[in-house]
Amino acid sequence: MLDSAHPRRWPAYTLAVLFLGYAAGKAAFALQARLGFPGGPPVSAAEAQSYFMDAAVAQWLATASGMVGACVALATVTPPGRTVPRTLMLLVLAGMLLAVGGGAVIMIVDGFVGIGVGWEWYHGVLGIALIGLFVEMFRSYATATRHAAG
Repeated sequence: MLDSAHPRRWPAYTLAVLFLGYAAGKAAFALQARLGFPGGPPVSAAEAQSYFMDAAVAQWLATASGMVGACVALATVTPPGRTVPRTLMLLVLAGMLLAVGGGAVIMIVDGFVGIGVGWEWYHGVLGIALIGLFVEMFRSYATATRHAAG
């Protein structure tokens, strides 16, 4: 049975797996010095050429961000994560929610309305799921740690 002192684990575990998948996809493209993501819209040669950063470097940085995202998600439900001050964790989660949510909104709008990026409807569905998972992980962590902070 889950009590209010323990966050729901499934949103954090699911997000950790998704972040690791993101990192793996970005690493695969980094090895090829390509921008984009496997299964995502193709990035034209002109776009890649005009990108502000070397494609491989950009993809390796995105790989690292995926790994960090997985670690933060797991930190919300593991004892080592409970050593992080609640306020700091909530700030990190809020920043991640803005970043992940921003990307997800682009996927949703482009997937369902079309703004020219190339995301499809199923990417839009994934974007909705990502936002829902992240909101639930944030809510669950905030609720479970509220009494510990007081």
